[in-house]
Amino acid sequence: EVQLVESGGGLVQAGGSLRLSCAASGFTKFPFDDYSIAWFRQAPGKEREGISCITLSDEETHYADSVKGRFTISSDDAKKMVYLQMNSLTPEDTAVYYCAAEYAYCSGLDVDAMDYWGKGTLVTVSS
Repeated sequence: EVQLVESGGGLVQAGGSLRLSCAASGFTKFPFDDYSIAWFRQAPGKEREGISCITLSDEETHYADSVKGRFTISSDDAKKMVYLQMNSLTPEDTAVYYCAAEYAYCSGLDVDAMDYWGKGTLVTVSS
């Protein structure tokens, strides 16, 4: 059974940084690096928003305009880990952050395209 477990969330002041981690396990049908891993976030009262993804086979990355230049996604395939480095955080970044896996290439940060989801980690940015 595929499991994705996020960690690294917490409370940070505006302008600060956090690094989120996504630990993946249970990829038996297809190898882990056949997938792409995406980060989504959902703020209270808002729809889930795709913010970044990485295609593990070629490490191609994509970012939403809202985080471009501030967030960096990376992976360690040997450890089956994906990270999201978040810098210059603002209160608008406050949300539950989820990692998700999609077979093959990033398809455009589409919620409906994801095959597996983690349970999320809360990031709160104070002003």
